Amino acid sequence: MLSSGMTTAVNVTRNPDAAWVVRAAGQAGIPERALRAYVAAAVTVNVADPACGIGWNTVAAVGFVETAHGTYGGGSLTAAGQGSRPVVGPVLDGAGFAAIADTDSGALDGDTRWDRAVGPMQFIPSTWQLVGRDGNGDGTADPFNIDDAALSAATYLCAHSRDLTTTDGWTDAIYAYNQSETYIRQVRDQATAYAAKTGAAG
Repeated sequence: MLSSGMTTAVNVTRNPDAAWVVRAAGQAGIPERALRAYVAAAVTVNVADPACGIGWNTVAAVGFVETAHGTYGGGSLTAAGQGSRPVVGPVLDGAGFAAIADTDSGALDGDTRWDRAVGPMQFIPSTWQLVGRDGNGDGTADPFNIDDAALSAATYLCAHSRDLTTTDGWTDAIYAYNQSETYIRQVRDQATAYAAKTGAAG
């Protein structure tokens, strides 16, 4: 069931140039600033961990399902990759979501009782403390910055020696991000659509 369409969901586009990013952003309906971050994240992680084989379209699909590329709630991304408004998820107090007591004294999510996922890729503060990366080279790992968040997401998806060019490896990675078969299907369908729209299938 989940394997349908996996050939294009795991597609890897290597080192696309700036003109490709502009064209693909229009074709896929992804903000250009977000797509640049997703492509850079996939390329960076694949250089560091060639066995992973993560595709930009997988990182982009996660970004879309999580926050519509940081635009959830009417926000947008600045030229520096910051959200025009902080994207903070629902309170994780067990009411419809997992119950996760505060782990960061509210430093990232503003909540000192419960954790809330933050930023365009929706990291729980405790997870960010483990995998947060500086994607834009400014010396700070900021979950509200699309470069940092995308690189951290790609790193997280590739953890544990996963091979995202295989159906099992790809599915395991997305399941680790969100333990829901519905979520896996949403990300798979979006990743496949992005590959098809940009002519990256195959």
